[in-house]
Amino acid sequence: MVKLIHTLADHDDDVNCCAFSSSLLATCSLDKTIRLYSLSDFTEVPYSPLKFHTYAVHCCCFSPSGHILASCSTDGTTVLWDVQNGQILAVMEQPSGSPVRVCRFSPDSTCLVSGASDGTVVLWNAQSYKLHRCASVKDGSLVACAFSPPGNLFVTGSSCGDLTVWDDKMRCLHNEKAHDLGITCCDFSSQPVPGGEEGLQFFQLASCGQDCQIKIWVISFIHILGFELKYKSTLTGHCAPVLACAFSHDGQMLVSGSVDKSVIVYDTNTENILHTLTQHTRYVTTCAFAPNILLLATGSMDKTVKIWQFEKETLCQAKIPDQPKQFTENWSEDDVSNWLCTEGLEDLVDIFKMNNIDGRELLNLTKESLADDLKIESLGLRSKVLRKIEELRTKVKTLSSEIPDEFICPITRELMKDPVIASDGYSYEKEAMENWISKKKRTSPMTNLVLSSMILTPNRTLKMAINRWLSETHQK
Repeated sequence: MVKLIHTLADHDDDVNCCAFSSSLLATCSLDKTIRLYSLSDFTEVPYSPLKFHTYAVHCCCFSPSGHILASCSTDGTTVLWDVQNGQILAVMEQPSGSPVRVCRFSPDSTCLVSGASDGTVVLWNAQSYKLHRCASVKDGSLVACAFSPPGNLFVTGSSCGDLTVWDDKMRCLHNEKAHDLGITCCDFSSQPVPGGEEGLQFFQLASCGQDCQIKIWVISFIHILGFELKYKSTLTGHCAPVLACAFSHDGQMLVSGSVDKSVIVYDTNTENILHTLTQHTRYVTTCAFAPNILLLATGSMDKTVKIWQFEKETLCQAKIPDQPKQFTENWSEDDVSNWLCTEGLEDLVDIFKMNNIDGRELLNLTKESLADDLKIESLGLRSKVLRKIEELRTKVKTLSSEIPDEFICPITRELMKDPVIASDGYSYEKEAMENWISKKKRTSPMTNLVLSSMILTPNRTLKMAINRWLSETHQK
């Protein structure tokens, strides 16, 4: 279930965009302002609204750290704000002076992209606030942008319907006609698609447009050869142009907003519709998921922003792909959430997520940390959690004793995920061996003799054997 928990009605005109950080919600509007709200109680912060732009503000976004907010406007500027006090850090003018329609930070916060109505796209240095590189698309206005999770590529969408892929040097790598009547928004899932081949990373990209469709694409990143963009599927449900789309932080849900005044939430694994929300009275122009908690914000031409909260069963419905559940110490925060659901502990999902409890943290929880750090007041609930954790610890000990010696990294003494062969002939976990070498240890961890070469070669045969063993173990 999804519950409407708050409606913000402070803007005097259409809401164009909304964005979350870990503690704040930002909204911007045709009324030329940006407003900031605390996620603790959705009250406006003292220095809000932020005023500088002389025309409509089209887009706003937080840096990944949440310390800086960017906004862009018809006035041809992109402004960086300090979210601690609302002070302006920089005003960056589009070289052509054209209205700026979209802005996005790179995942490492070093760069910012701004796209304009005349098709120009600018890559700014987000530290020096200087223009780094500039390019343009052939036709149409730039209205959408999204960085790939690794940060080595970004995608722009234009009003003529093209998706364009750029590298970090602003070289145009690929152009694809995606939506016949024009693109309105695009977004990458931050989570890789499971089951990628050796040396490949797969990520999903969603695009939406005036053709009333949402399209899912898969981008594969090949470390040496580059990338590949493939069409995967089309999501249906809207009966009018789709103006916005966004993935949830865990990649399990995709939300869209439309001219038909509805918001649709999809399960990205099954592509089924989970929820249809119809409380807005005019076009839905923007939607965004919060990064750490199950909140959704939607904005509309009805001048409101609505805040929605997902009940725990929604998280469980959006099923996390199967993992080798025995290896608890390698679980992500989302794996822990899935485990809580399967153990009947759905009420603890938000608490665990807000405290960033992953598999390793889960195994280290004690009755003191459950009471003092996680503030779980019920003694019975604490006892149940501890019993379930103890069962996991027992499984971990049992499984660890069964791991074949040849699958264990000599450095970490843990099961290898990405084994490589060093010049001494032994196999190691790639990250562990790279750290060993980076610390200027030029000797073999096994023989203590000087390594003849620092080159590490992927041990694909061993990795296949480990994956096969994991699969067989998981089926037991």
